Amino acid sequence: MADKHPLHQRHHASAKQSEEAIARLQNNDSYKLAFADNDFLLEDDLRHVRLQLEYLKPERVLEQHRIDATVVVFGSARFLSPEQAHYNLDIAQAELDKNPEDATTKAHWIKAKRDLKNSRYYAEAQKFAHLVTEHSQNYPEHRVVVMSGGGPGVMEAANRGATEAGGDSIGLNIVLPKEQYPNPYITPEFCFQFHYFAIRKMHFLMRARALVALPGGFGTLDELFETLTLIQTKKIDPVPIVLIGKGFWSKLINFDLLIEEGLIAPEDVKLFTLVNTAEEAWAHICRFYELSEGGE
Repeated sequence: MADKHPLHQRHHASAKQSEEAIARLQNNDSYKLAFADNDFLLEDDLRHVRLQLEYLKPERVLEQHRIDATVVVFGSARFLSPEQAHYNLDIAQAELDKNPEDATTKAHWIKAKRDLKNSRYYAEAQKFAHLVTEHSQNYPEHRVVVMSGGGPGVMEAANRGATEAGGDSIGLNIVLPKEQYPNPYITPEFCFQFHYFAIRKMHFLMRARALVALPGGFGTLDELFETLTLIQTKKIDPVPIVLIGKGFWSKLINFDLLIEEGLIAPEDVKLFTLVNTAEEAWAHICRFYELSEGGE
């Protein structure tokens, strides 16, 4: 059919053409609601918005559940539970018995023995969280909730101890290059995930009424020294800081050298207390707040 003369051609879009034009508009990223556009929210210029959201989400949830006091437990993610450590050592021992001259097998056995030795810190964190939560269950007017970094090791032990005592616990997970998954003992409503270390550390301290640190690596030391710095510089009010494992902490950090070199004041070492057991840690916190260990 020959083309129609312009005089007789359609001069407005058909329904189908209009529908297609609208679809092209609606499918474009620019049409998305700003708060529903992930690509937009992940742009560098929106970092301040993401920081605010990471602050607000846990804050609102904890406020809604009237959680205003926590005890934060820090420590290595690498420590195993005693039962897991015993199991691993049994396997390593059996392999060593079969291949006593094999260097790799012997290295696995040595590591398994070390893991079993260090599993005592898992047990102490678990016991400490149980004591804190048991106290809160018996004396709700003195309720404090155990908070951890939400991962394995000491963090898992703290959440586990609180769960076994019948209470809630909080986990502040962090996105890492090697994916960190939340441990299964966190109360689901209080299992949060963070991208920014700074906001996560802020939430550790905002409600903290005490901090307990067990042996750990860079992350544990970072959290410990930031807390000590904030108290030393009076950015936050003093709270009990308890380091479990006298031998480890005394060997790791020479606080006397810092005093001798004039890098800290002699009274700064009073900002923390060294103990060996969960019971000693809890007793120190109770004395600080003038509570009996029974909660009266």
